[in-house]
Amino acid sequence: MPSFSSPQAPLGPHHQEEPVSYPQLLTPEERLADAKKQLSLPRIVVICGSIRFMTEMTEADLRETKAGKIVVKPGCDMKSPHELWSDPAEAEALKVRLDDLHRAKIRLADEVLVVGDYIGDSTRAEIAYARSLGKPVRFTHPEVDPDA
Repeated sequence: MPSFSSPQAPLGPHHQEEPVSYPQLLTPEERLADAKKQLSLPRIVVICGSIRFMTEMTEADLRETKAGKIVVKPGCDMKSPHELWSDPAEAEALKVRLDDLHRAKIRLADEVLVVGDYIGDSTRAEIAYARSLGKPVRFTHPEVDPDA
């Protein structure tokens, strides 16, 4: 009966096997950055700040867009009356969802632009979150940077 295994030379006492290299798995952040690069996407900037600065956010959006960047910013001014958040219980649930959505915008963005001359607790938390992810943070009013 024929043998199908090939003969192997005995391994000597000083034989070292070739190290097997495994491809480094990319983190989700690295995969996202790579996908943006492959798609030739412009830089994405997320605007953060107190909703009281919605007019300034719109102005910052115009300037950043003119500079060739994709801009994402808060989409709801819950301080202004609207039927979508007229019920207090629904408004509270919506606020939680919008906060989660804004953190997702921060993860998507390449950089953060903080608008306004006041930093409240929510914006302070967004700045800390962005910095924990290694995102560069710019300020329209650098004197309000909590880490300055």
